[in-house]
Amino acid sequence: MADRETRHAELAERFLPTELMERIRGRAAQTDRANEFFTEDLAELREQGYLTVLVPEEFGGPGLTLHEVSRLQRRLAGAAPATALAVNMHLMCTGVARALRERGDHSLDGVFAEAMAGEIFAFGISEPGNDFVLSDSTTAAVPQADGGYRLTGTKIFTSLSPVWTRLMTHGVDESDPDVRTLVYGFVTRDTPGITVSDRWDVLGMRASQSRATRLDDVELAADRVVRRLSVGPDPDLLTFAIAANFQLLIASVYAGVARRALDVAAEGLRARRSAKAGTTLAEVPEHRVRLADAHLEFLAVPALLDSTTRDFDELVNHGAGWSPRLVGTRLHATTAARRMAEVALLCAGGSGFDSGHEASRLYRDAAAGMFHPPAADAARPLFAAALLDEQ
Repeated sequence: MADRETRHAELAERFLPTELMERIRGRAAQTDRANEFFTEDLAELREQGYLTVLVPEEFGGPGLTLHEVSRLQRRLAGAAPATALAVNMHLMCTGVARALRERGDHSLDGVFAEAMAGEIFAFGISEPGNDFVLSDSTTAAVPQADGGYRLTGTKIFTSLSPVWTRLMTHGVDESDPDVRTLVYGFVTRDTPGITVSDRWDVLGMRASQSRATRLDDVELAADRVVRRLSVGPDPDLLTFAIAANFQLLIASVYAGVARRALDVAAEGLRARRSAKAGTTLAEVPEHRVRLADAHLEFLAVPALLDSTTRDFDELVNHGAGWSPRLVGTRLHATTAARRMAEVALLCAGGSGFDSGHEASRLYRDAAAGMFHPPAADAARPLFAAALLDEQ
C-alpha cells in the first residue's frame, strides 16, 4: 500500500506538479467568468505530456493505468473542474484504445500514434433525444462503394470543441431494410461538412466549451471505421471499453470536485467568526457536524473509484455486473460533488454566494453532473434488473 501511494505521489508531481496546479487553479475563475476555453491550461498540460498518459510504453507513452489516471484527474479537477472534464474526453478515447489492446483487440492501436503526434481526440456520441446513447443513433450513416460512410446528424456536448482534431462518433446505416447497423469510427476536423456551434453559455463547466457539432454529409473514411454492430444492446468490447472509460473518468472528475469542495468548506469555517460564540465557526459544534457528515459521506466515493478502476485494469470479469458497478460509481461521485458543493456554500456563508467565489463556481460546476448519461432515473431499471431479473 505504501509503495502504491508513493507511486501516486510521484506521478502527481511528474504530470501535474504543484506549481502547475496553482497556475491552473489561478486561471479557473477567469476562464469561467469570461466563458473562455482553457487555452493556457491545455498548452501546459500538453507540454507536461499529460495528453499521452494512457498511451502504452511500446508506443512511446508512459503507459499509466486507468486507476493511476483516475487519481490524476481527481487532482486536476480540484484545481479546475472544467479543464479536467474536457481533457477527460481525449483521455477517454486513448483509454478505450488501451482497454481494447489489453484485451487482445488491436483495432484502435492507431490512436496511440496519433496521440503521440499531438492529435486531440473528442467524443461525439451524445445526440438530442437519443437516450439509447451507445446502442443507437439519430445520425444517418450512408454507405459508400469504398467501404466508408457519409454521416449526417447533430452531436451535442462535444467537449474540446475549439481544438479537437479527431472525433470518435457513430451513426446508423439503414440501407438494408431488414437490418439497422450501428457504425463507429473517427472523423478528422478538416473534413468538409463539419460545423462547430459558436454557442456555449451555460451554468457550469463553462471553460470546457462543450459545444454542439453538426455533421452534414461528412466523410467517414473506410480506414477510419472501427466497428459495425447491430443496433441495440451489444456486448461488443468497444462499447464496453467506451462505457467503462467514460463512467470512471467522469466519476474521477466529480470526485475531485467533491474533495475540493470539502477544502473550501473547511476554509470557510476557519475564516468566519461567531459573535455569539466568540470564536471561529470552525469551533462551533453544529458547523463542525455539518462538515463531519459531509466528509463521512464523501469517503465512500474515492474508495469505490479506486476499487472499480483497479478491477478494470486487472481485467476482472464481473460479467453483467460491470454495468451497475460503472454507472453506480459515476452516480455516487456526481451526487457527492453536488452535496459537497452545497456544504461549501453553507460554510462559506454569504460571501460564497458571490459569483466570483470558488464555492459558487464549484456549485455550478457540480450541477453539470446531472447531465451525464445515464441519469439516475434512467439508470434505476439497470440496478433493479441486476437483482430481480437474474435466475
